[in-house]
Amino acid sequence: MRAARLIKMVLLLQSRPSMTAAELARELEVSERTVTRDAQALSEAGVPVYADRGRAGGYRLIGGYRTRLTGLGRSEAEALFLSGVPGALREMGLEDAASAARLKVSAALMPSLRDASRTAAQRFHLDAPNWFKEPKTPGLLPAVADAVWDDRRIVARYRRGEAASEAERELEPYGLVLKAGVWYLCARVAGQGSYRVYRIDRFTAVEAAGERFERDGEFDLPEFWDERAEQFARSILRSEVVVRVSPDGVRRLPYTVDPQSAREAVEEAGAPDADGWVTLTLPVESEEVAHTQLASLGPEIEVLRPPSLRERFAGDAIRLAALYGG
Repeated sequence: MRAARLIKMVLLLQSRPSMTAAELARELEVSERTVTRDAQALSEAGVPVYADRGRAGGYRLIGGYRTRLTGLGRSEAEALFLSGVPGALREMGLEDAASAARLKVSAALMPSLRDASRTAAQRFHLDAPNWFKEPKTPGLLPAVADAVWDDRRIVARYRRGEAASEAERELEPYGLVLKAGVWYLCARVAGQGSYRVYRIDRFTAVEAAGERFERDGEFDLPEFWDERAEQFARSILRSEVVVRVSPDGVRRLPYTVDPQSAREAVEEAGAPDADGWVTLTLPVESEEVAHTQLASLGPEIEVLRPPSLRERFAGDAIRLAALYGG
């Protein structure tokens, strides 16, 4: 622990002209007395740490000293590529590795470029979760992330959807995806060769299987996720509704239901009627979901089928007329 702290102290002093004992103590999360002892230890080890006395004093490296400790380790380099996503790093347990990587890069840069990380952080920020939804970090995420980095098999127990039953699988964890504040694991079932997607917040237990697996060099995580995401979006659209939509409703439809399904329905529709309205057949998740989604179009849509959904909208219209009819 102390050796790592001494290295970090040298890198901090190398990246700045000087630092006070209070600043070093804050960065290293130790007392100022410990900073003094560490500076003495570095001096005894041959690192030219000089202490300036007085109110404007502090610690600095003299003689243009440059450490050779600026080489990035593998885990730090990997974390650095994700350093623009601090929340995701923190949830995966990689915040310390990313901090060390940024410090080493800063120490290796020319003095005129050492504020690059600060200026970049003030210009770009990723906030992944949806609005009005408090994100929850799965407790088992760090363990899964460790296995992903290390190409190590895991034995995972998980809940099947909303059911109370659990299943156990030996998995080869290939990659993690953060989608709208929810973490997913893309993994291959050991011995089967098929890739599947699991919500990590449904895992109830994760254990390292003890052996590493050979990654498929042809596997492409972004491509795989795009394919599965599209398949999932289509798989939940199990019902159909027939609607008559105004020109303004057609324009707003992709923002109300699945965009791809809306575009395809419009392309397959016949010619507009005399009022400019078109009749569409829309795939939907369920009648309940369709009612919620299509109601946002108000008078720009008329439900033709199924009869039960049309009756629900007719009931809505009667209640609205009673509210606003005066």
